[in-house]
Amino acid sequence: MNEFIAYARKKLKKKLSESRYEHTLSVSYTCVCLAMRYGYPLEKAEIAGLLHDCAKCYPEDSYISRCEKHGIPLTAEEKAAPAVLHAKLGAWIARERYGINDEEILSAIACHTTGKPAMGLLDKILYIADYIEVRRDKAENLPEMRRLAFEDIDEALFRIVEGTLGYLQKRGIATDPMTRRTYEYLLHEKEGIHG
Repeated sequence: MNEFIAYARKKLKKKLSESRYEHTLSVSYTCVCLAMRYGYPLEKAEIAGLLHDCAKCYPEDSYISRCEKHGIPLTAEEKAAPAVLHAKLGAWIARERYGINDEEILSAIACHTTGKPAMGLLDKILYIADYIEVRRDKAENLPEMRRLAFEDIDEALFRIVEGTLGYLQKRGIATDPMTRRTYEYLLHEKEGIHG
């Protein structure tokens, strides 16, 4: 095992709750499986999966102040729904506390909750892995998304983002505008390819 991965696992096990740590390991394994399927470097995928929730060691009500303290720019919408901020804060922690300088890994961590237009392969892998990992059980379409993720990553991404938006709207939960922009970008791409 890579020395950094062993170090990160040990550190995360101490910092995260047991259930969050188990989720983290499961996401990292799912990232590796998707990376194998789509020809992406396995180690980078595993690291992104391991560090994606590294900011979850802090209470959610401290995300805004921690982001502001570290100069991480926030939108008014992010301040209104701070749960998504663990992604941006996590990218900062990955860089500053874990020494990650790989921009693809940092990007994937930063956008794993909201997505973003023009996602790279690792962005897609982590976003999807976080949704389909084996310990997830709430989404109605999980069996289908788990299958689709290994058949057509772009279609799986589109369907997951679309489903997430529908879920949030149905429950009256504030939606980060980046998720809406991600959906619109993916819809435009899909229509451009199929329309």
